Amino acid sequence: MSHCIDIQTADRELVFHGFRFVARTATAGPSTTEPVVVLGGSSQDRFSWLRYERQLLPHTTVLTLELPGYGEADPLPVEYGIDFLADTVRHATEALSLGPVNVFGACFGAAIALRLAQRHPDRVARLMLGGTAVAISPEYIVAAKRWRRMVDDKRFDDMAQDMVEQFMAPPGHGVVRRQAAVARLMRQRFAQLTERELAMDVDHHERLLTHPWSLPSPAVTAPVLVFTGEHDTITPPQEGRRVARGLGGRFTTIKEADHLVQIERDTDLADLMARFFTDRPLDDLPYLNPVEDCVRQSQMT
Repeated sequence: MSHCIDIQTADRELVFHGFRFVARTATAGPSTTEPVVVLGGSSQDRFSWLRYERQLLPHTTVLTLELPGYGEADPLPVEYGIDFLADTVRHATEALSLGPVNVFGACFGAAIALRLAQRHPDRVARLMLGGTAVAISPEYIVAAKRWRRMVDDKRFDDMAQDMVEQFMAPPGHGVVRRQAAVARLMRQRFAQLTERELAMDVDHHERLLTHPWSLPSPAVTAPVLVFTGEHDTITPPQEGRRVARGLGGRFTTIKEADHLVQIERDTDLADLMARFFTDRPLDDLPYLNPVEDCVRQSQMT
């Protein structure tokens, strides 16, 4: 891959059902696959995935969305669920005349990506889901309610520390690349969130408690790859495998990573995205455990 690519970017404000949001488009010449739409987690904005653009842009256009409830977009009340956000993504692809797209969703973004593929199958060419599960865990439910109390009490530093502990594997759980450095980065990131950003974050967590995270139907028609870090404790590998089985997709884990694999092993994850979205083999990659082909079955089994 050339290290000298001419990247052209544009931010465009869009409105869906009265909510303003932002679409960042990056291009760098001819494409060999459909555009890639990146949907990140609840604390991320359209600049959180910049490091991924350089590896993806030699293949296609990259669209990073700051949906309602994220970053500089309008706040989104809790009563608006995953369906609404998925429809917002569909609206963005139509407004930008992108046609079918490859969709990458991580954590909260994975729920939106999956719902998009279920509700608008004609818009999704390939679907890649990271750090996801069939249902919210009891531990996460308890944590989300605790974070709401911390925000109400303005205990922002305590909340930052608590969130880092929830999203990262505990000491001794397994070898995780750059774990100490990523923990410092995440504590700093959470501690620097404004009250507005924190409030939107908590709204996202509460959205997951009041709307279905995952629905068993309709079936997804696009090729699916589900992944997580091999030491993920918030959406453990067995949960990701369960999602892949429900979708009849493929499943794998990235070595020496936990739920924050996109930070800990960013170069490797970007390579995996580029390979999957261009239909290249995923066998024998040094950063990847074996890829499993999952036969479709009920997600509730």
